[in-house]
Amino acid sequence: MTPGRPRIALGVTGGIAAYKAAEIVRGLTGAGCDVHVLMTEHAQRFITPLTLQTLSGNRVLSDPWDLSQGADIQHITLTRGLDLFLIAPATANVLARMAHGLADDFLTTFHLAVTAPVVVAPAMNVWMWEHPATRANVAMLKGRGVRVIDPGVGDLACGDEGVGRMAEPAAIVAEALALLKKKARAGLRVVASS
Repeated sequence: MTPGRPRIALGVTGGIAAYKAAEIVRGLTGAGCDVHVLMTEHAQRFITPLTLQTLSGNRVLSDPWDLSQGADIQHITLTRGLDLFLIAPATANVLARMAHGLADDFLTTFHLAVTAPVVVAPAMNVWMWEHPATRANVAMLKGRGVRVIDPGVGDLACGDEGVGRMAEPAAIVAEALALLKKKARAGLRVVASS
């Protein structure tokens, strides 16, 4: 890792918008960030780890039982020196698991260990987004300081139209960089360029 480079963990979950994670990785690395991708098993059905590893230049993490990198406990080691944890897309399932402190895969286990700011960019069907359980989970996460980049309105992959499509990758990258700059102005260890 280059000293002074912002270090970001990008969580990718199993929704159709997972393919847009490639654009997010490119935007963040292009701005000088050191991006480490965490993927759920379901995310790997939409985009391959190889794609995100190639774009980020870092090994993609998804298996909490993988010790191929030595004895390090990856979900703890990666949290050290982390400037931001961004999850895009964030499915209704992952938002619920985060809200209720469940840690049954690499990404949700990492979430419980991370002390850096957490940002989520939800993506799901309009009815899932508007469901009272999802609204309660999002409110719970916001109450804990998680920044939510609200989904946009438009055509959804299922054919419905409404709120639920993930914010555009450029907007997500801009939000992440703005948070990093704000953190830097507060005198913490991060430098970002755009």
